[in-house]
Amino acid sequence: MSDQLHFGDFLGRIIFVGFGAIGQGVLPLILRHIGCPAARITIVTAEDHGREEAASYGVKFIKERLTRENLRRTLEPLVGRGDFILNLSVDVSSVALVRFAWEKGAMYLDTCIEPWPGGYTDPATPISRRTNYALREEALTLRNSGLHQPTAVLTHGANPGLVSHFVKQALVNIAADLKVDAGKLATREDWAALAQRLDVRCIHVAERDTQVSAIPKEPNEFVNTWSVDGFVSEGSQPAELGWGSHERNFPRDGKRFDFGGGAAIYLMQPGVSTRVRSWAPLAGPYHGFLITHAEAISIADYLTAKLEAGEIYRPSVHYAYHPSDNAVLSVHEFAGRNYLLQDRKRIMMDDITTGIDELGVLLAGHKKNAYWYGSQLSIDEARKLAPHNSATTLQVTAAVLSGMVWAMENPNRGVVEPDEMDYKRCLEICMPYLGPVVGQYTDWTPLSDRERLFPEDLDKSDPWQFKNVRVS
Repeated sequence: MSDQLHFGDFLGRIIFVGFGAIGQGVLPLILRHIGCPAARITIVTAEDHGREEAASYGVKFIKERLTRENLRRTLEPLVGRGDFILNLSVDVSSVALVRFAWEKGAMYLDTCIEPWPGGYTDPATPISRRTNYALREEALTLRNSGLHQPTAVLTHGANPGLVSHFVKQALVNIAADLKVDAGKLATREDWAALAQRLDVRCIHVAERDTQVSAIPKEPNEFVNTWSVDGFVSEGSQPAELGWGSHERNFPRDGKRFDFGGGAAIYLMQPGVSTRVRSWAPLAGPYHGFLITHAEAISIADYLTAKLEAGEIYRPSVHYAYHPSDNAVLSVHEFAGRNYLLQDRKRIMMDDITTGIDELGVLLAGHKKNAYWYGSQLSIDEARKLAPHNSATTLQVTAAVLSGMVWAMENPNRGVVEPDEMDYKRCLEICMPYLGPVVGQYTDWTPLSDRERLFPEDLDKSDPWQFKNVRVS
């Protein structure tokens, strides 16, 4: 079925910035579903990885690491009016690329908001400025130009990106099951009002990756099912979460931001050193890493409702990520090295023998307790659906494809976040590549089976407070 879907012809050029696991996985999807010949696609990337794959499709490949100094010189001859910059890189400023795209009259999409090198970890930079919150605030200032600009889609991979559409579908499903009138849901205020009526108190982006490699992780090696550099970068940032209006216990190591909209907080420790409890249908209860992600901020912001007397409603939102077991071992070694990256890196792909990536959203606090909605894609099905993909990368590349199609169908919307896009259209494009997409209620809470071995300082009046979710 996925082979038969064609989303129209694109008359411009497509320029890839970066060509790692996601770039290599999305290229065949673009050629399959978007009418853009390989001759009009160019890859600009810092490394040789993927050169053979690009050549097999007849796509031009340029090895050039983009910097502040050479970005314009390198991209100037490649980008013009009506073209599309697809940014799948690390260490290349998203804001700089959006500005360049707009100068040239081109559209843009990325899967996360990237800074220039050092933006995540430079000790000279204040900690609050090394956060995704700060990167998002900077990117959103691009809207202040007041000009009618080409569409620039920020943070549209699996998460951030696809999960924002999962949240909307989950809210609609819960409302239907509780016989709550959802209304027309045309604005962000409508969605926030619905979440408030349902009494959704927190949203976990709950992901458990069980993919197994035939090659064990070796000492001094970081192994992952997607970009090692990307995971290490976001894992080294402070843990961040959207901070809900129901929360009564502020974390001892928590910090508020003194700039921007104030929808999130951060902790004074890296995400890969912060664990939280969560749940997914196949995995059951698990401990995940509280990795900072843009969706934890944008979803919390989007679902904020302003009430009377200056009060607000807002759910707490965070990512609870349990990566593949090889990646967990890699994180443990990485943290033991005081967050200095191992000498060798490996992305699991052809060596994966079995497993799934169970990626969804867990909406909790409502009358039916908690509801998980998302994708349960296996490695076997991913390989049948698309070349050069694992279960993890295909969830991302399908979302990149959907974001590009939506941008091409809406070419003059300026800066757009996933929460502001048509969730039905994006899900329609992604669904053929997501494997089983399921919704399941659960009675599980972060207090389930607690204090069995040791007493704990719990707040049993509300099991969904962050105090009860976080693993000390």
